[in-house]
Amino acid sequence: MSKFIWKCLGPQVRNVAHHPGAFVLRTLKAFRANQGMLLAGAVAYYALLSIVPLLILIVIALSNLVGQQTLLDNLARLLEWLVPGQARAVVHELSNFLAHRAVIGWLLLLTMIFFSSLAFTVLENAMSVIFVHRVAIRRRHFLLSALLPYCYILCLGMGMLIVTFVSNGLQAMGASSVDLFGADVSLRGVSRVLLYLLGLAGEIFVLTSIYLVMPVGRPSLRHALIGGVTAALLWEITRHVLVWYFATLSQVSVVYGSLTTAIVVLFSLEALATLLLFGAQVISEFERFGTPADEASPEPFHTG
Repeated sequence: MSKFIWKCLGPQVRNVAHHPGAFVLRTLKAFRANQGMLLAGAVAYYALLSIVPLLILIVIALSNLVGQQTLLDNLARLLEWLVPGQARAVVHELSNFLAHRAVIGWLLLLTMIFFSSLAFTVLENAMSVIFVHRVAIRRRHFLLSALLPYCYILCLGMGMLIVTFVSNGLQAMGASSVDLFGADVSLRGVSRVLLYLLGLAGEIFVLTSIYLVMPVGRPSLRHALIGGVTAALLWEITRHVLVWYFATLSQVSVVYGSLTTAIVVLFSLEALATLLLFGAQVISEFERFGTPADEASPEPFHTG
């Protein structure tokens, strides 16, 4: 039975399982050759430009269905996964803007729509560098590339609405208790665990969807899930380290003063973008590792 399961895993899984060290080393070398850190810096910069307009558009749209304060509270919890330690500061600036939403004109609205898509456009270009073996065979139509970010923003808004309803239900459950053998047991701990697992599952789902949608030539769901789980687990470790570092050792506020929030958010986004692109590199190498295409793979991207 075990031999049958092992045979069904596919040649790539068997090759990686037989040579895990070689696969990790190859992935790291390819990521470095593809200028992964440079690409992550570009993605992080445009993500910083996009994050506030994107959140404003989502909150304005969803506030017709859910109370604005409820949205902001749930958004603060979700942002802890994206910019750990700075979620409240970002939501505070967002709420200040929304308090004067009456001044939003058509020009400002169009500007926000444009800037909210920049991060996705740059991310797609960065993915093209990592998946250069696909781009050499097939290119995406420019109209599809132009519309893709806005479709993804719409899906993110729908996802946030679902998460808001589910998290509110879990919080309501946390305020309750059950009678267990005559003892009154609070469900607060269970609620926190479920909220964390919900966030982790949502994180893996979003990363997997990015690996399915953004690169040219859609990969299999299994490959995208491998990249999503890899990036999510690495980010979980990284974000907890960042929270600890900024809370205990960092003196960034002394150096940057009023720019502290922007610097910390940019640093967090660059760390996330690095892991996101590294997950893409894992998929790229996994697709070719130990296969005939491995020997004829294109040269990595170099800037000079």
